[in-house]
Amino acid sequence: MLIPVRLMSQDSPEDRFSRGATYFSAGDYSQALEEWTGLYSAGYRSAELEYNIGNAYFKLNNTPGAILFFERAHLRKPADEDINYNLQIARTLVVDRLDEIPELFFVKWYNFMSLLLSSNSWAAISLVLFVLCLIFLSVYFYSSKYKLKVAGFWLAITAIVFSVASLAFTIRNKDLLYESNKAIIFSPVVNGKSSPDDSGTDLFVIHEGLKVTVEDEVGEWREIRLPDGNKGWVPSNSLEII
Repeated sequence: MLIPVRLMSQDSPEDRFSRGATYFSAGDYSQALEEWTGLYSAGYRSAELEYNIGNAYFKLNNTPGAILFFERAHLRKPADEDINYNLQIARTLVVDRLDEIPELFFVKWYNFMSLLLSSNSWAAISLVLFVLCLIFLSVYFYSSKYKLKVAGFWLAITAIVFSVASLAFTIRNKDLLYESNKAIIFSPVVNGKSSPDDSGTDLFVIHEGLKVTVEDEVGEWREIRLPDGNKGWVPSNSLEII
């Protein structure tokens, strides 16, 4: 389902999405990409749209573009097998092979759970559980039966714990989708500098398609952290935020 923000066109987004699919099936990947990126630029967001844009970039041998949109689709549907498979295939085309520092298990699990549902869904679950907590508390306070009071107390505790957890997933979901500090290198070759200027010492050389973490920003430069933990400054126009 496409989520509209604003679209200045006589065609519906579904029509443009379908027309892009027709172009893609006919092998006209450039035209398909034009239709789909037009929708994306107009503010439409969905895993299906981003996945298809990634496929079109991949067919046009644009590795960083493919990885960027597969990563964006992955954030919306982290358990989707097709998205994950195509993302892994695209990553094999990246020149750089760095030893990645493994993400902590509980952080990885937390991120995965946060992305399983939309932020609105998690927020709705949190609200429902909070209301249930109030109902169970009323049973605890006003029931004259001991067993009902005990059950009401523990059910209220359980409901508030899961309500808080759902709220945490809501906040994390928004952070991952809309305030990402991850980026994809788009320049064919980039020199990482020791300082945010051209006079800085070259620390490393990286290539297009590599996924990095943005740590800081100064003017037209961004400090990035590589998967192996090394840091350096690169021009802002050499990367694209996921």
